[in-house]
Amino acid sequence: MNNKKIKRKAAVALKYSPPKDRAPRVTAKGWGYIAERLLEVAKRHKIPIQEDPDLIQVLARIDIDKEIPPSVYKVVAEILAFVYSVNKKYKESLQ
Repeated sequence: MNNKKIKRKAAVALKYSPPKDRAPRVTAKGWGYIAERLLEVAKRHKIPIQEDPDLIQVLARIDIDKEIPPSVYKVVAEILAFVYSVNKKYKESLQ
């Protein structure tokens, strides 16, 4: 018997709509085929993707439509800052 764990791809989608939301919410999550589909949809819609296996493990435990816990605010804030800067550069390139 092989003792190696098979790594399945995982994905978690977040949405943050201030001031409606106090914190980002998990809007979708999945493993294997579902994760692949989530990533395909994100790429198709030019949604930035951040790969962080440790963060995925934390976020995957959160129920859909629930806010992220304060323990990951800093990491998610850094990701959101990156996303906002990418969006700003993209909008500026269209002008």
